[in-house]
Amino acid sequence: MLEWTDRHCRYFLRQISRHALLYTEMVTTGAVLRGDRERLLGFDPAEKPLALQLGGSDPATLAESTRIAEAMNYDEVNLNVGCPSDRVQNGRFGACLMAEPKLVADCIAAMQAATRLPVTVKTRIGIDERDSYQELAHFVDTVALAGCNTFIIHARKAWLQGLSPKENREIPPLRYDVARQLKRDFPHLVIVLNGGIQNLAEARAHLEHFDGVMIGRAAYHDPYILAEADSQIFGDEHAVPTRHEILHTLLPYVERQLSQGVRLQSISRHILGLFHGTPGGRRWRRHISENAHKAGAGIDVLKRAEELCGPHG
Repeated sequence: MLEWTDRHCRYFLRQISRHALLYTEMVTTGAVLRGDRERLLGFDPAEKPLALQLGGSDPATLAESTRIAEAMNYDEVNLNVGCPSDRVQNGRFGACLMAEPKLVADCIAAMQAATRLPVTVKTRIGIDERDSYQELAHFVDTVALAGCNTFIIHARKAWLQGLSPKENREIPPLRYDVARQLKRDFPHLVIVLNGGIQNLAEARAHLEHFDGVMIGRAAYHDPYILAEADSQIFGDEHAVPTRHEILHTLLPYVERQLSQGVRLQSISRHILGLFHGTPGGRRWRRHISENAHKAGAGIDVLKRAEELCGPHG
């Protein structure tokens, strides 16, 4: 989720769930090796457990990026073989790699050899006209033989030409049946379902068939759907935090970041959905949207937005 699940977003989500595995934005190997490493890869220890999602197709640079991830204390390294954007395709990574299972296997083998961390793959169920179950099974089998035992399956195919990334998340139909067949045929692999999951009730239903579920944009727009994940999914019966409690645990982090020169809007844009679906949710969102971008904006903007929600917001 490029430009979405940055370090501020992840720190916020961790105040809601202690146990959900969080993923970074996809970071290219070129950025890892030559970019501002602290800005791109740095994270607060409170964000863990945390997976680094990489984009690339060169085994050597993926291996070096994986070594860096382990040195920085990530918990998992994930290779993105699902993103359909033109920019990603031009770099020869993302979903277009589904057409090259041997290359993906070589990448995974190199990454595995470079680390003790779990190395996983996030993929689609097919691309363009190459969407037969046989091709998907061949891809998974080939990559699994290289040492990958966890596949996150976005249960839509991707059209590499003619659809935007947004349209590729909406127009190709969801095929949960294909993902279920994959789990039946590869029972020894960890198969995690992704795509279209809107809440914990749906997640629990899918866990009857899969080893895990990934919730992306639904949790971003309405993050409080994760509030009971620890009890319902992970068996941790700690008290479920209220929306107000989540905000209050976040405020010291916001103050620290502001003192380091981070603008309030860089953080507040990720928490607009905290009061989604509540009577004061629109007032919360409007006040932050109208004020967080202003010069010198501080936590008073968030406190005032909370007041506008009312005592039961």
